[in-house]
Amino acid sequence: MKVQQFLDHHGINENPFGQEDAQSDHVFKEFCLNGTHHPVWDKIFSNPANPSTSVVFGEKGAGKTAIRMQMIEQLQKHNEQHPDNRVFVIEYDNFNPFLDCFRERYSGRNRRPERLLSHWRLWDHMDAILSLGVTQLIGEMIEPDNSAENNIRSVSKAQVNSLTHLEKRDLLLLAAFYDHSLDMPAVQRWNRLRRRLKFGYLKTEWERGLGFLVSIVTVALVFYLGNWKDFQKWWIWLIMFAGWSPWLWKQLTLMWKSWRVSREVRVFDHLSNALRKILSRIERRELAGQPIPCRDRSDDRYELLTKFQTILKKMGFTNIVILVDRVDEPHLVNGSAERMRDLLWPMFDNKLLKHPGVAFKLLLPSDVVYYLQREEKEFYERSRLDKQNLITSLDWTGESLYDVACDRIRACTADHKTNTSIRDLFEESISEQELIAQFAQLRVPRHLFKFLYRLLVDHCNRYTVDNPSWKINRETLHKVMSLFQRDLDAFDRGMGTG
Repeated sequence: MKVQQFLDHHGINENPFGQEDAQSDHVFKEFCLNGTHHPVWDKIFSNPANPSTSVVFGEKGAGKTAIRMQMIEQLQKHNEQHPDNRVFVIEYDNFNPFLDCFRERYSGRNRRPERLLSHWRLWDHMDAILSLGVTQLIGEMIEPDNSAENNIRSVSKAQVNSLTHLEKRDLLLLAAFYDHSLDMPAVQRWNRLRRRLKFGYLKTEWERGLGFLVSIVTVALVFYLGNWKDFQKWWIWLIMFAGWSPWLWKQLTLMWKSWRVSREVRVFDHLSNALRKILSRIERRELAGQPIPCRDRSDDRYELLTKFQTILKKMGFTNIVILVDRVDEPHLVNGSAERMRDLLWPMFDNKLLKHPGVAFKLLLPSDVVYYLQREEKEFYERSRLDKQNLITSLDWTGESLYDVACDRIRACTADHKTNTSIRDLFEESISEQELIAQFAQLRVPRHLFKFLYRLLVDHCNRYTVDNPSWKINRETLHKVMSLFQRDLDAFDRGMGTG
């Protein structure tokens, strides 16, 4: 007996439990993004007009990635309905590029993952977040969209033109330090942004012009008053050097700053010479006193974050939501709870998590809760997790898992019947409460989907196409549950795949 034959008999077009990962689950994407939520959804998501930070811990398969996708969907709807009060979304969920660049800064034993992540600091997270946000915004500005109302990230030409001179300067500074795109060379991309902003640079060339002028006048006077042999005199070259000295001094100081930035921004590669060329297009008086990420501290990053927020408000984005997910997946972390702790703990800083206009949605593995509960008083005072909408366990009850199964069944029926239930697949002797009790043992949706998929396959394998059975009996239910629990116990011990 085929599984699809069994499903067709119950009016189900496809197997609702064939996928285990939310990112590749088309049933979830098409039908369950808006209607199927965890009971604590409201506390996690909050109000998009005034978002707040949430810290959520959940075991593998508890639906953290699904919650992230649902938040993105809801924020898109909010942005469409409120074009002047949009939320700028930064998805901080791919740590591999940042960790790879970070690792290149160390050598010897410090390159080992267990030692490497102990050097990770708060400002490294801030650099990575600013890089994602600035690169995203610059990409939209270079190719602005006049219909900005219907896009979660786009900006219009009118919004770009509304920036003041100082805001344009701040945006160009942010682009110089944090725009990290592989689409085109850094200098070329920055110059495209400068032209888009109509930000002039001729005043920055006076040192170069002075050098050329002094050189031309000196050479002309030498030939007019003497001959070419006068170039052997040292004072001729001294005069020309004096003419070029302001330009040389400017380039040396910018090169020094650029080198320090490339050394201190450790999460992506900066080319010192390219950064020098970019900064040389901004007047010296405009650079004076501006925050530059050239020290191992977070103060400059906070000031740059504030500048970024000011620019975003002109673009119609009043708040920033940063979605942190898949912390256990980077190859340098590789599922290790200790390494996840080293990577995450610097981010637990109340000044960052409660920064005005910024909301973090931290969707974290439950493996690190063990270390969270064993921290000292200083950590709790710095993180103030009591103010961060903390959820230490993303639990699913048997009832909530039963509802999830029913929602997926209904999503796969021809007309999405609201009266269809997972209970319809079982014999009359198996009650709804018995199914709820069985589902409660599975803990999370991923285990539920795996179990139900196995159950359908096992049931269909017991019967032929010519002699089918359209109801799952109690014997099959308990047998498959017993085998699945054994595999689940091995998975919990790290000895199986679940």
